[in-house]
Amino acid sequence: MEKLKRIYKFICKAEEFIAGAFLVTIMVVVFASGVGRSIGYPLNWGMDLSTFLFAWAAFFSADTALRKNRHVNVKIFVGRLPGKIQYYLALLNYFIIIVFLGFLIRYGIIQTYSTRFRTFNGIPGFSYAWATLSVPVGSVLLIISTVVKVRDLIRNEKAKIFEMETVEKYKQKVENS
Repeated sequence: MEKLKRIYKFICKAEEFIAGAFLVTIMVVVFASGVGRSIGYPLNWGMDLSTFLFAWAAFFSADTALRKNRHVNVKIFVGRLPGKIQYYLALLNYFIIIVFLGFLIRYGIIQTYSTRFRTFNGIPGFSYAWATLSVPVGSVLLIISTVVKVRDLIRNEKAKIFEMETVEKYKQKVENS
């Protein structure tokens, strides 16, 4: 079990690093593409590369946000409810998330398969399936994070889903675990 925790921590850190690197790369490529176009040397592959990177960065970032409770929530209503109701609402919320992600995995695999021969216009030979593969892979990562959250919720019986985690709390939690 300890080995699984270390692997999961490594995956989490890798996700954060890759998402950040992809977002910076997108910014650099789009900027370079704009400058190149304005001086008469456009980067034809710039938008395609940015699309590919954005698809992966979106799912990696979503998983990171889910782990840190940084997604948008309606705390104003739920915060006024009794703790037990918050607990059951959190479980229901996670159940809905897992079902939705299951659909994303199923249809993401179908979409990936159907786009296997399609290539990016600006990057000949680079299959569009690599971009659409981000949907099922990202959804699997999100399901893992959701299951971990459900496990923690059941163990603690406190709906932490409605509490946004600060950077300090997150760092402290990572150091302690």
